[in-house]
Amino acid sequence: MDLFATQPGAVHYVPIVTTVLSGLFLVVLLRRYFAKGKGAHLLWWAAGIFSYGLGTGLEGAITLFGNTPALNKAWYIAGALLGGYPLAQGTVYLLLRRRVAHWLTAATVPLILIMAVLVILSPVNFSALEGHRPGGAVLGWQWIRLFTPLVNGYAALFLIGGAMLSAWRFAKLRATAHRAIGNGLIAVGAILPGVGGGMAKAGMVEALYVGEFIGLILIWAGYVACVRPQPQPRGLPIDPPIESAAAHAGLKQVPQHE
Repeated sequence: MDLFATQPGAVHYVPIVTTVLSGLFLVVLLRRYFAKGKGAHLLWWAAGIFSYGLGTGLEGAITLFGNTPALNKAWYIAGALLGGYPLAQGTVYLLLRRRVAHWLTAATVPLILIMAVLVILSPVNFSALEGHRPGGAVLGWQWIRLFTPLVNGYAALFLIGGAMLSAWRFAKLRATAHRAIGNGLIAVGAILPGVGGGMAKAGMVEALYVGEFIGLILIWAGYVACVRPQPQPRGLPIDPPIESAAAHAGLKQVPQHE
């Protein structure tokens, strides 16, 4: 018998800390958005950190108050289904042309909404409902889980791939080395919850909790490294690095005051 199914351990309280950190990071992103007055990518990133914190918050609620079908399904939608999608959409709006970003949003949001409705309507496998940790096995319609990798793969392509591309581009110049490091941290931070999620599907949900916690810290650290003001040689963009990454990579011309 898995003792964690009946008695929570210390690692089961890690999501609570992750939720608090997510709330603080969300405030930082929203303050930056309102200070700039625009930036669809910032709103998407804020939505991503909100869903990140919502997912870990539901994990914490399950730890403290016990699991229920409603809490488990809400966790699956916020954590397992959404995952890094909103963060990836922020990267889409940063790196790609606005028209393409709008098209990708129109193509993916309905899919996620349909999957969320299916999760809500799915019968519950009560025999798989564990007392203090969530899991996808609770869903009676297990075929829903076959579509989750499509959303997560899309998120990985743009969030992790975009960060790795930017890190590689910025690493070419000594003056932008800090941006390369920042994007590298973001890429690693985005990978960890995915690794934990894979282990969670094998029954090790605790690995997801740790991966989410460390992943959020690395993403925030990478963001700080990217937006930190640095002396710029003449001819380099003076915008905060994370928001001029696309222009430097040659993927999109970003206005100086975006």
